[in-house]
Amino acid sequence: MSQTQQRQQSALKCWIEAMRLRTLPVSVAGVFAASGFAIDDKVFKPLPALLCLVFALLAQIASNFANEYFDFKAGLDRPGRVGPRRGVTEGDIKPSAMLAATFGTLMAACAVGLSLIYWGGWWLIIAGVVIALAVLAYSTGPYPLSRHALGEVAVLFFFGIIPVNLTYYVQSGGFSVSVLMGSVAIGLMGANVLLVNNYRDTEDDRCSGKTTLSVKFGRRFASSLYLINGWIAMALMTTWWAAKAMWWWPLIIVYLLLHTLLWRSMTRTQGMALNPLLGKTAMLMLGYSLLVVAASLI
Repeated sequence: MSQTQQRQQSALKCWIEAMRLRTLPVSVAGVFAASGFAIDDKVFKPLPALLCLVFALLAQIASNFANEYFDFKAGLDRPGRVGPRRGVTEGDIKPSAMLAATFGTLMAACAVGLSLIYWGGWWLIIAGVVIALAVLAYSTGPYPLSRHALGEVAVLFFFGIIPVNLTYYVQSGGFSVSVLMGSVAIGLMGANVLLVNNYRDTEDDRCSGKTTLSVKFGRRFASSLYLINGWIAMALMTTWWAAKAMWWWPLIIVYLLLHTLLWRSMTRTQGMALNPLLGKTAMLMLGYSLLVVAASLI
């Protein structure tokens, strides 16, 4: 392999790391859950569901790029940090390239979002603008949400309540209480992914002046909230699951058991050893959304 090919592979690896693949199941789970509800209500439409999935993934990648760039500009990241390697901070990616990638990916997401007007109406432009602004407001602006202990709240809304309800809406043309409850459940599961991230980075964030829930209230609070979120999420879906066949309940118990085991692992792990737990939390969330789809199909 030539040096040029090695440099190209190294550059590609840096960009893939910047996308934070471990967290992307959070976006996928919301669309899958909404589509499961649509299947259950016999209003599923594959094309708008697919477009919602592409939009959600692009928006999350843009948010991840923006977070890396603006945290670097604010001096919140440092070389050799506990969390995953940051290409801009380590000098592997030029800041200007990351900024361009942020807005390029966000524009691509907006383009996909505009196509959903066909099914959801022109008012979706307002929703799209709000989502686009949130992508940036998470990491920058006069009051960056991620630096003022509001990151988990942002995830609850923008990876749970908003995408699940809107994905259902463009397929069905309406909303429902069951979907609303499910969207909050998915949002709480997504917030848990960020809780692991911030739990891991507590000391780094405290030193850099970044205020997260874990910095503000302590690691014990963050880990307890992680446990509670998973159980509340399941409680919110009790009515929906009660309408299904009884043999689904053992699978729900398995979910709660796995969630509790992840919490125990979280409380006994520190530093870089928490990185796999972040991915496992996201995958458990995705697994739950697939369970919703399966229960709706059978």
